[in-house]
Amino acid sequence: MTPVPFKNLLNPVCSKNTLRFLAVLFLAAQLYGCREKPKKEPSKSEEISVLRQPAEYESQEAIWLIWPPEDHLQKYSNEKVTLEIIEALVEHEKIIVSASNDRIFQRAKDNIPKKYLENNSVELLKIPSEELWVRDMGPNFVELTNGKKAIVDFGFNAWGYTDSNNMDDYTIRMEKYDAQIAKLQNLPIIKSKLISEGGNREVNGKGILMLTETVEKGRNPQMSIPEMEAEFKRTLGVEKVIWLQEGLKEDDHTFKGPIQLENGELAYTAVTTNGHIDEFARFINDSTILLASVKPEDLTDPIAAENHKRMEANYNILKNATDQNGNPFRIIRMPLPKLIVEEMKPGDAVYDFISELSYEDSTVFPKKKPVNVIAAASYLNFLIADHVVIAQKYYREGMDKEIEARDQEIKELLEELFPNRKIVMLDALAINFGGGGIHCITMNEPLLTPNKE
Repeated sequence: MTPVPFKNLLNPVCSKNTLRFLAVLFLAAQLYGCREKPKKEPSKSEEISVLRQPAEYESQEAIWLIWPPEDHLQKYSNEKVTLEIIEALVEHEKIIVSASNDRIFQRAKDNIPKKYLENNSVELLKIPSEELWVRDMGPNFVELTNGKKAIVDFGFNAWGYTDSNNMDDYTIRMEKYDAQIAKLQNLPIIKSKLISEGGNREVNGKGILMLTETVEKGRNPQMSIPEMEAEFKRTLGVEKVIWLQEGLKEDDHTFKGPIQLENGELAYTAVTTNGHIDEFARFINDSTILLASVKPEDLTDPIAAENHKRMEANYNILKNATDQNGNPFRIIRMPLPKLIVEEMKPGDAVYDFISELSYEDSTVFPKKKPVNVIAAASYLNFLIADHVVIAQKYYREGMDKEIEARDQEIKELLEELFPNRKIVMLDALAINFGGGGIHCITMNEPLLTPNKE
Protein backbone atom coordinates (compact mmCIF):
# COMPACT_ATOMS: atom_id res chain seq x y z
CA MET A 1 0.00 0.00 0.00
CA THR A 2 1.23 3.43 -0.91
CA PRO A 3 1.92 5.44 2.22
CA VAL A 4 -0.70 8.11 2.85
CA PRO A 5 0.74 11.59 2.59
CA PHE A 6 0.38 13.60 5.88
CA LYS A 7 -1.61 16.27 4.11
CA ASN A 8 -4.24 13.68 3.05
CA LEU A 9 -4.99 12.89 6.72
CA LEU A 10 -6.25 16.42 7.14
CA ASN A 11 -8.22 16.38 3.92
CA PRO A 12 -11.98 16.00 4.47
CA VAL A 13 -12.22 13.90 1.34
CA CYS A 14 -10.27 10.73 2.21
CA SER A 15 -9.85 7.37 0.57
CA LYS A 16 -11.17 4.15 2.13
CA ASN A 17 -7.59 3.17 3.12
CA THR A 18 -7.14 6.50 4.84
CA LEU A 19 -10.27 5.98 6.91
CA ARG A 20 -9.07 2.54 7.97
CA PHE A 21 -5.71 4.01 8.97
CA LEU A 22 -7.42 6.70 11.07
CA ALA A 23 -9.58 4.07 12.78
CA VAL A 24 -6.52 2.04 13.73
CA LEU A 25 -4.80 5.14 15.15
CA PHE A 26 -7.91 6.06 17.18
CA LEU A 27 -8.24 2.55 18.61
CA ALA A 28 -4.57 2.45 19.54
CA ALA A 29 -4.85 5.81 21.30
CA GLN A 30 -7.87 4.60 23.28
CA LEU A 31 -6.15 1.39 24.36
CA TYR A 32 -3.02 3.26 25.42
CA GLY A 33 -5.05 5.77 27.42
CA CYS A 34 -6.92 3.01 29.29
CA ARG A 35 -3.79 1.10 30.17
CA GLU A 36 -3.20 1.01 33.95
CA LYS A 37 -0.49 3.41 34.95
CA PRO A 38 2.34 2.01 37.05
CA LYS A 39 1.76 2.52 40.78
CA LYS A 40 3.88 5.15 42.41
CA GLU A 41 6.01 3.77 45.22
CA PRO A 42 5.14 5.55 48.51
CA SER A 43 7.77 7.94 49.71
CA LYS A 44 9.17 7.71 53.21
CA SER A 45 6.82 10.48 54.31
CA GLU A 46 3.80 8.54 52.98
CA GLU A 47 4.60 5.26 54.76
CA ILE A 48 2.31 4.32 57.64
CA SER A 49 4.07 4.69 60.97
CA VAL A 50 3.28 5.40 64.62
CA LEU A 51 1.95 8.89 65.14
CA ARG A 52 1.66 8.76 68.94
CA GLN A 53 0.51 6.92 72.03
CA PRO A 54 -2.51 8.79 73.41
CA ALA A 55 -2.31 9.87 77.04
CA GLU A 56 -4.37 8.18 79.72
CA TYR A 57 -6.40 11.32 80.42
CA GLU A 58 -7.68 11.40 76.80
CA SER A 59 -10.92 9.74 75.63
CA GLN A 60 -11.01 5.98 76.06
CA GLU A 61 -12.76 3.18 74.22
CA ALA A 62 -12.38 0.56 76.97
CA ILE A 63 -10.59 -0.45 80.15
CA TRP A 64 -8.91 -3.88 80.17
CA LEU A 65 -8.58 -6.14 83.23
CA ILE A 66 -7.37 -9.69 83.83
CA TRP A 67 -9.41 -11.75 86.27
CA PRO A 68 -7.00 -12.60 89.14
CA PRO A 69 -5.94 -16.25 89.16
CA GLU A 70 -5.05 -16.20 92.88
CA ASP A 71 -4.51 -14.01 95.93
CA HIS A 72 -1.08 -12.81 96.97
CA LEU A 73 -1.85 -12.95 100.67
CA GLN A 74 -4.49 -15.33 101.96
CA LYS A 75 -6.66 -12.87 103.84
CA TYR A 76 -6.62 -10.20 101.11
CA SER A 77 -8.91 -10.72 98.06
CA ASN A 78 -7.75 -9.65 94.61
CA GLU A 79 -11.18 -10.53 93.22
CA LYS A 80 -12.81 -8.05 95.61
CA VAL A 81 -10.59 -5.23 94.33
CA THR A 82 -11.28 -6.23 90.71
CA LEU A 83 -15.05 -6.18 91.27
CA GLU A 84 -14.87 -2.78 92.99
CA ILE A 85 -12.97 -1.39 89.99
CA ILE A 86 -15.66 -2.76 87.66
CA GLU A 87 -18.41 -1.18 89.79
CA ALA A 88 -16.62 2.19 89.76
CA LEU A 89 -16.24 2.15 85.95
CA VAL A 90 -19.24 0.29 84.56
CA GLU A 91 -21.69 3.19 84.39
CA HIS A 92 -19.53 5.10 81.92
CA GLU A 93 -16.84 2.79 80.53
CA LYS A 94 -16.75 -0.31 78.37
CA ILE A 95 -14.85 -2.96 80.37
CA ILE A 96 -13.07 -5.97 78.89
CA VAL A 97 -12.02 -8.75 81.26
CA SER A 98 -9.87 -11.67 80.19
CA ALA A 99 -9.52 -15.00 81.99
CA SER A 100 -6.57 -17.31 81.47
CA ASN A 101 -8.38 -20.68 81.40
CA ASP A 102 -11.80 -22.34 81.63
CA ARG A 103 -11.78 -22.51 85.44
CA ILE A 104 -10.94 -18.85 85.92
CA PHE A 105 -13.33 -17.85 83.11
CA GLN A 106 -16.16 -19.60 84.95
CA ARG A 107 -15.18 -17.99 88.25
CA ALA A 108 -15.21 -14.55 86.63
CA LYS A 109 -18.58 -15.29 85.03
CA ASP A 110 -19.99 -16.36 88.41
CA ASN A 111 -18.73 -13.24 90.20
CA ILE A 112 -19.28 -10.43 87.70
CA PRO A 113 -22.89 -9.22 88.05
CA LYS A 114 -24.98 -10.98 85.42
CA LYS A 115 -26.60 -7.75 84.19
CA TYR A 116 -23.21 -6.34 83.16
CA LEU A 117 -22.42 -9.38 81.04
CA GLU A 118 -25.90 -9.48 79.50
CA ASN A 119 -25.94 -5.82 78.45
CA ASN A 120 -22.33 -6.13 77.23
CA SER A 121 -21.03 -3.33 79.46
CA VAL A 122 -18.54 -5.98 80.61
CA GLU A 123 -17.10 -8.30 77.96
CA LEU A 124 -15.51 -11.54 79.18
CA LEU A 125 -12.84 -13.23 77.06
CA LYS A 126 -10.63 -16.28 77.49
CA ILE A 127 -6.98 -15.45 76.73
CA PRO A 128 -4.08 -17.54 78.05
CA SER A 129 -1.94 -15.58 80.49
CA GLU A 130 -0.50 -15.54 83.99
CA GLU A 131 -0.95 -13.00 86.79
CA LEU A 132 -3.20 -9.93 86.55
CA TRP A 133 -0.73 -7.15 85.69
CA VAL A 134 -2.31 -6.10 82.39
CA ARG A 135 -0.57 -2.69 82.42
CA ASP A 136 2.82 -4.34 82.09
CA MET A 137 2.27 -7.23 79.71
CA GLY A 138 -0.94 -6.07 78.05
CA PRO A 139 -1.66 -4.23 74.80
CA ASN A 140 0.18 -0.94 74.25
CA PHE A 141 -2.28 0.83 71.96
CA VAL A 142 -0.89 3.47 69.59
CA GLU A 143 -2.31 5.69 66.88
CA LEU A 144 -0.88 5.33 63.37
CA THR A 145 -0.37 8.12 60.83
CA ASN A 146 -3.41 6.80 58.91
CA GLY A 147 -5.62 7.42 61.96
CA LYS A 148 -5.97 3.74 62.81
CA LYS A 149 -4.92 1.74 65.85
CA ALA A 150 -2.08 -0.72 66.38
CA ILE A 151 -0.48 -2.60 69.28
CA VAL A 152 3.21 -2.31 70.14
CA ASP A 153 4.58 -5.66 71.29
CA PHE A 154 7.47 -5.00 73.67
CA GLY A 155 9.52 -7.85 75.06
CA PHE A 156 8.73 -9.12 78.56
CA ASN A 157 10.95 -10.99 81.03
CA ALA A 158 8.77 -11.06 84.17
CA TRP A 159 10.05 -7.71 85.47
CA GLY A 160 13.65 -8.90 85.43
CA TYR A 161 13.01 -12.06 87.47
CA THR A 162 13.47 -14.32 84.42
CA ASP A 163 16.47 -14.83 82.18
CA SER A 164 15.57 -13.08 78.92
CA ASN A 165 17.49 -15.68 76.91
CA ASN A 166 15.93 -18.69 78.63
CA MET A 167 12.33 -17.83 79.48
CA ASP A 168 10.08 -20.32 81.23
CA ASP A 169 6.52 -21.17 80.14
CA TYR A 170 5.08 -18.81 82.77
CA THR A 171 6.89 -15.82 81.28
CA ILE A 172 6.23 -16.85 77.67
CA ARG A 173 2.46 -16.95 78.30
CA MET A 174 2.59 -13.40 79.66
CA GLU A 175 4.88 -12.20 76.86
CA LYS A 176 2.41 -13.42 74.21
CA TYR A 177 -0.65 -11.87 75.84
CA ASP A 178 -0.60 -8.58 73.90
CA ALA A 179 -0.10 -10.33 70.54
CA GLN A 180 -3.18 -12.47 71.22
CA ILE A 181 -5.25 -9.34 71.80
CA ALA A 182 -3.96 -7.85 68.55
CA LYS A 183 -5.09 -11.01 66.74
CA LEU A 184 -8.52 -10.94 68.39
CA GLN A 185 -9.05 -7.30 67.45
CA ASN A 186 -7.48 -7.68 64.01
CA LEU A 187 -4.93 -4.96 64.76
CA PRO A 188 -1.43 -4.69 63.31
CA ILE A 189 1.48 -5.49 65.62
CA ILE A 190 4.58 -3.35 65.88
CA LYS A 191 7.27 -5.63 67.25
CA SER A 192 10.03 -4.18 69.40
CA LYS A 193 13.34 -5.59 70.60
CA LEU A 194 13.02 -3.53 73.78
CA ILE A 195 11.98 -5.22 77.01
CA SER A 196 9.69 -2.68 78.62
CA GLU A 197 6.58 -2.67 80.81
CA GLY A 198 3.69 -0.23 80.58
CA GLY A 199 3.96 0.65 84.26
CA ASN A 200 7.33 2.27 83.60
CA ARG A 201 6.17 4.53 80.78
CA GLU A 202 4.20 7.76 81.16
CA VAL A 203 3.28 9.72 78.02
CA ASN A 204 1.59 13.10 77.75
CA GLY A 205 0.13 12.36 74.29
CA LYS A 206 2.01 15.30 72.77
CA GLY A 207 5.41 13.73 72.26
CA ILE A 208 6.88 13.42 75.77
CA LEU A 209 7.79 10.08 77.39
CA MET A 210 8.79 9.89 81.04
CA LEU A 211 10.34 6.73 82.54
CA THR A 212 12.72 5.35 85.17
CA GLU A 213 16.29 4.85 84.01
CA THR A 214 17.21 2.04 86.40
CA VAL A 215 14.28 -0.05 85.14
CA GLU A 216 14.91 0.34 81.41
CA LYS A 217 18.68 -0.10 81.77
CA GLY A 218 18.16 -3.20 83.87
CA ARG A 219 15.81 -4.77 81.34
CA ASN A 220 18.01 -3.87 78.35
CA PRO A 221 21.67 -3.99 79.47
CA GLN A 222 22.84 -4.51 75.89
CA MET A 223 21.37 -1.19 74.72
CA SER A 224 22.61 2.36 75.23
CA ILE A 225 20.28 5.21 76.21
CA PRO A 226 20.39 6.70 72.68
CA GLU A 227 19.49 3.29 71.24
CA MET A 228 16.56 2.91 73.63
CA GLU A 229 15.38 6.45 72.91
CA ALA A 230 15.43 5.77 69.17
CA GLU A 231 13.30 2.65 69.66
CA PHE A 232 10.79 4.46 71.90
CA LYS A 233 10.51 7.19 69.27
CA ARG A 234 9.87 4.58 66.55
CA THR A 235 7.33 2.56 68.50
CA LEU A 236 5.48 5.26 70.48
CA GLY A 237 5.90 8.29 68.24
CA VAL A 238 7.49 10.35 71.03
CA GLU A 239 9.88 13.20 70.37
CA LYS A 240 11.52 13.61 73.75
CA VAL A 241 12.36 11.22 76.62
CA ILE A 242 12.74 12.31 80.25
CA TRP A 243 14.89 9.86 82.22
CA LEU A 244 14.15 9.91 85.95
CA GLN A 245 16.78 8.11 87.99
CA GLU A 246 15.29 5.71 90.56
CA GLY A 247 11.91 4.65 91.88
CA LEU A 248 10.73 4.03 95.43
CA LYS A 249 12.90 2.04 97.82
CA GLU A 250 10.08 -0.40 98.60
CA ASP A 251 9.81 -1.06 94.85
CA ASP A 252 13.43 -2.31 94.62
CA HIS A 253 13.84 -5.81 93.20
CA THR A 254 13.07 -8.38 95.88
CA PHE A 255 16.16 -10.44 95.07
CA LYS A 256 18.40 -7.57 96.19
CA GLY A 257 17.63 -8.69 99.73
CA PRO A 258 15.52 -7.54 102.68
CA ILE A 259 15.63 -3.92 103.87
CA GLN A 260 15.64 -2.50 107.37
CA LEU A 261 12.51 -1.02 108.92
CA GLU A 262 12.33 1.84 111.42
CA ASN A 263 12.10 -0.65 114.33
CA GLY A 264 15.28 -2.40 113.20
CA GLU A 265 13.53 -5.49 111.80
CA LEU A 266 14.03 -6.69 108.24
CA ALA A 267 11.34 -6.86 105.57
CA TYR A 268 11.15 -8.10 101.97
CA THR A 269 9.66 -6.22 99.04
CA ALA A 270 6.61 -7.82 97.38
CA VAL A 271 8.01 -9.19 94.07
CA THR A 272 8.49 -5.63 92.90
CA THR A 273 9.63 -4.01 89.63
CA ASN A 274 12.76 -2.11 90.69
CA GLY A 275 11.17 1.29 90.28
CA HIS A 276 8.17 1.63 87.95
CA ILE A 277 7.32 5.24 87.29
CA ASP A 278 3.57 4.86 87.91
CA GLU A 279 4.38 4.55 91.61
CA PHE A 280 5.88 8.04 91.86
CA ALA A 281 5.44 10.31 88.78
CA ARG A 282 2.34 10.80 86.61
CA PHE A 283 1.11 13.11 83.84
CA ILE A 284 -2.33 14.56 84.60
CA ASN A 285 -2.31 16.74 81.47
CA ASP A 286 0.24 17.53 78.78
CA SER A 287 2.11 20.06 80.94
CA THR A 288 1.50 18.97 84.56
CA ILE A 289 3.30 16.21 86.45
CA LEU A 290 2.45 14.76 89.85
CA LEU A 291 5.60 13.74 91.72
CA ALA A 292 5.78 11.81 94.99
CA SER A 293 7.11 13.51 98.11
CA VAL A 294 7.87 12.40 101.67
CA LYS A 295 6.29 14.19 104.61
CA PRO A 296 8.82 15.55 107.15
CA GLU A 297 7.28 13.50 109.97
CA ASP A 298 8.05 10.28 108.07
CA LEU A 299 11.78 10.92 107.70
CA THR A 300 12.68 8.93 110.84
CA ASP A 301 11.87 5.83 108.79
CA PRO A 302 15.03 4.84 106.86
CA ILE A 303 12.97 3.73 103.84
CA ALA A 304 11.11 7.06 103.75
CA ALA A 305 14.44 8.89 104.11
CA GLU A 306 15.83 7.05 101.08
CA ASN A 307 12.64 7.81 99.14
CA HIS A 308 13.06 11.50 100.00
CA LYS A 309 16.59 11.45 98.57
CA ARG A 310 15.45 9.71 95.36
CA MET A 311 12.39 11.88 94.80
CA GLU A 312 14.33 15.12 95.26
CA ALA A 313 16.86 13.92 92.68
CA ASN A 314 13.95 13.25 90.31
CA TYR A 315 12.46 16.66 91.09
CA ASN A 316 15.71 18.33 90.06
CA ILE A 317 15.53 16.50 86.72
CA LEU A 318 11.92 17.48 86.14
CA LYS A 319 12.30 21.15 87.04
CA ASN A 320 14.99 21.42 84.35
CA ALA A 321 12.95 19.49 81.77
CA THR A 322 10.64 21.08 79.20
CA ASP A 323 7.44 20.06 77.47
CA GLN A 324 6.74 19.68 73.75
CA ASN A 325 6.68 23.47 73.35
CA GLY A 326 9.92 24.06 75.23
CA ASN A 327 8.11 25.29 78.35
CA PRO A 328 8.79 24.12 81.93
CA PHE A 329 6.39 21.61 83.45
CA ARG A 330 4.07 22.44 86.31
CA ILE A 331 5.15 20.02 89.06
CA ILE A 332 2.79 19.18 91.92
CA ARG A 333 4.02 17.13 94.86
CA MET A 334 1.84 14.34 96.27
CA PRO A 335 2.68 12.75 99.64
CA LEU A 336 3.45 9.06 99.88
CA PRO A 337 1.53 6.89 102.37
CA LYS A 338 3.13 5.64 105.52
CA LEU A 339 4.90 2.32 105.13
CA ILE A 340 2.56 -0.67 105.46
CA VAL A 341 4.04 -4.04 106.47
CA GLU A 342 2.32 -7.40 106.83
CA GLU A 343 3.51 -10.80 107.97
CA MET A 344 3.47 -13.54 105.34
CA LYS A 345 3.85 -17.26 105.79
CA PRO A 346 4.04 -20.48 103.76
CA GLY A 347 0.94 -20.80 101.57
CA ASP A 348 0.83 -17.12 100.71
CA ALA A 349 1.64 -16.82 97.00
CA VAL A 350 4.21 -14.05 97.46
CA TYR A 351 5.90 -15.90 100.33
CA ASP A 352 6.18 -19.07 98.27
CA PHE A 353 7.75 -17.16 95.38
CA ILE A 354 10.29 -15.11 97.33
CA SER A 355 11.31 -18.13 99.40
CA GLU A 356 12.82 -19.64 96.24
CA LEU A 357 14.82 -16.59 95.10
CA SER A 358 18.60 -16.32 95.12
CA TYR A 359 19.52 -13.12 96.95
CA GLU A 360 22.28 -10.81 95.77
CA ASP A 361 23.26 -9.89 99.32
CA SER A 362 23.67 -13.59 100.26
CA THR A 363 20.50 -13.59 102.37
CA VAL A 364 19.35 -17.06 103.35
CA PHE A 365 15.56 -17.00 103.31
CA PRO A 366 14.10 -18.42 106.56
CA LYS A 367 11.90 -21.04 104.91
CA LYS A 368 8.83 -22.23 106.83
CA LYS A 369 9.06 -19.16 109.10
CA PRO A 370 6.95 -16.00 108.75
CA VAL A 371 8.60 -12.92 107.25
CA ASN A 372 7.69 -9.23 107.00
CA VAL A 373 6.67 -8.01 103.53
CA ILE A 374 6.25 -4.36 102.55
CA ALA A 375 3.20 -3.36 100.50
CA ALA A 376 3.92 -1.54 97.23
CA ALA A 377 1.74 1.31 98.46
CA SER A 378 1.43 4.64 96.64
CA TYR A 379 -1.23 7.27 96.16
CA LEU A 380 0.09 7.89 92.64
CA ASN A 381 -0.80 4.45 91.28
CA PHE A 382 -4.28 5.57 90.20
CA LEU A 383 -6.28 4.96 87.01
CA ILE A 384 -7.58 7.92 85.00
CA ALA A 385 -10.80 7.00 83.18
CA ASP A 386 -13.16 9.24 81.20
CA HIS A 387 -15.42 10.12 84.13
CA VAL A 388 -13.67 8.60 87.13
CA VAL A 389 -10.25 8.52 88.78
CA ILE A 390 -9.80 5.34 90.82
CA ALA A 391 -7.20 5.85 93.52
CA GLN A 392 -6.00 3.97 96.59
CA LYS A 393 -6.69 4.46 100.29
CA TYR A 394 -4.98 2.68 103.17
CA TYR A 395 -6.79 3.22 106.45
CA ARG A 396 -8.36 0.19 108.09
CA GLU A 397 -10.00 -0.06 111.47
CA GLY A 398 -7.35 -0.10 114.17
CA MET A 399 -4.68 1.70 112.14
CA ASP A 400 -3.08 5.01 113.09
CA LYS A 401 -5.62 7.81 112.50
CA GLU A 402 -2.89 9.73 110.69
CA ILE A 403 -3.26 7.24 107.82
CA GLU A 404 -6.97 8.07 107.60
CA ALA A 405 -6.19 11.81 107.59
CA ARG A 406 -3.66 11.34 104.79
CA ASP A 407 -6.17 9.36 102.73
CA GLN A 408 -8.56 12.31 103.01
CA GLU A 409 -5.82 14.81 102.12
CA ILE A 410 -5.08 12.87 98.92
CA LYS A 411 -8.76 12.61 97.99
CA GLU A 412 -9.15 16.39 98.29
CA LEU A 413 -6.02 16.98 96.19
CA LEU A 414 -7.28 14.65 93.45
CA GLU A 415 -10.69 16.36 93.47
CA GLU A 416 -8.90 19.66 92.91
CA LEU A 417 -6.75 18.25 90.11
CA PHE A 418 -9.60 16.40 88.35
CA PRO A 419 -12.64 18.68 88.81
CA ASN A 420 -14.62 16.97 86.03
CA ARG A 421 -14.10 13.42 87.27
CA LYS A 422 -15.43 11.56 90.27
CA ILE A 423 -12.71 10.44 92.69
CA VAL A 424 -13.17 6.88 93.97
CA MET A 425 -10.78 5.70 96.69
CA LEU A 426 -10.49 1.90 97.01
CA ASP A 427 -8.70 -0.35 99.48
CA ALA A 428 -6.21 -2.04 97.15
CA LEU A 429 -3.85 -3.56 99.74
CA ALA A 430 -4.51 -7.01 98.27
CA ILE A 431 -2.94 -5.79 95.03
CA ASN A 432 -0.20 -3.80 96.80
CA PHE A 433 1.00 -6.96 98.56
CA GLY A 434 1.53 -8.50 95.12
CA GLY A 435 3.90 -5.71 94.13
CA GLY A 436 1.64 -3.23 92.31
CA GLY A 437 -1.53 -1.17 92.46
CA ILE A 438 -4.74 -0.17 90.70
CA HIS A 439 -2.93 1.35 87.73
CA CYS A 440 -0.90 -1.85 87.32
CA ILE A 441 -3.96 -4.11 86.96
CA THR A 442 -5.79 -1.91 84.45
CA MET A 443 -5.03 -0.86 80.87
CA ASN A 444 -6.76 1.91 78.97
CA GLU A 445 -7.60 1.50 75.28
CA PRO A 446 -7.82 4.93 73.61
CA LEU A 447 -10.76 6.09 71.53
CA LEU A 448 -9.43 7.38 68.21
CA THR A 449 -11.16 9.73 65.80
CA PRO A 450 -12.42 7.69 62.80
CA ASN A 451 -10.19 7.86 59.74
CA LYS A 452 -11.55 10.45 57.30
CA GLU A 453 -9.91 8.99 54.18
